[in-house]
Parts: sequence; C-alpha cells; structure tokens
Amino acid sequence: MNGTELPLWVTIPGTLLLVAAGLLTLIGAMGLVRLPDFFARMHPPTMGTTLGTGCVLIASMLVSSALEQRPVVHELLITLFIVMTAPVTAMLLMRAAVFRAQRKSVEAEPPTGAASVARRAQDESRTHDENRRLAERSAPTDEPS
Repeated sequence: MNGTELPLWVTIPGTLLLVAAGLLTLIGAMGLVRLPDFFARMHPPTMGTTLGTGCVLIASMLVSSALEQRPVVHELLITLFIVMTAPVTAMLLMRAAVFRAQRKSVEAEPPTGAASVARRAQDESRTHDENRRLAERSAPTDEPS
C-alpha cells in the first residue's frame, strides 16, 4: 500500500473475514476430495465458493472504504452476480448428472424382475388391443348398401 495504516476497526474485521473465506474455501475443497460421489461433492465447493467470495468482497469493501475515506460499494455488484450464478450453475450441473444417471440406468437395466414382467404384459395387451381393432376394421360388414 501507500504506507497508510488502516484503523483497527477495519483491520480486525477485514482480517477475520479473510481468514473465514480461507477456511470456507478449504472446507469446500476437503468436501470435494472426501465425499464419495458427484451428487455429494457438489454442495461443499458451491457453498465454499459463494460464502468465501462473499467474505473476501466484504473485506475488500471495508478496506477500500477506509483507504478512500468514502463508501466504496462496487463489490456489491460482484457479490450480486456471484450469489445469483454459482447456485444456479450447481443446480444445472446436478440436473444434468441426474438425467445422465437415469439414462444410464435405463439402458443398463436388464429386462428381469416384476417391473419388466408388468411392462411386458402391458406391451402384449396393447398389441392384442391393436390387433383386435385392426381386425374389426378390416372385417366385412353384412349391411346392404
């Protein structure tokens, strides 16, 4: 910096916010590494990113306002965009993963068990009904013209 010392009322909260941001990011990274599957791994990094970035931006607002000796609120716009986009992005990734998992399970599922027997019975009854309707349409009628 310019050799300007920050007042204590800015230094302490700014330091605490930066430490909290680092801890939140570390917790998010540990959750990403330790949790077993994609669905469990999505939550910690998203929360760590959103909350950690929020803490850094609030600390930046405090320090910039103290140095400029006027309120500096440019970081609020950045905070707004991050708070809006990070959870939405995580939700879209989760939906894509759910869709992909469902598609894989349907393709990989062998046709055995009660559900497949019921599905086969429904298909057979539909085929039987369709054959009956076709036979009724093509049968000659005895009505004189």
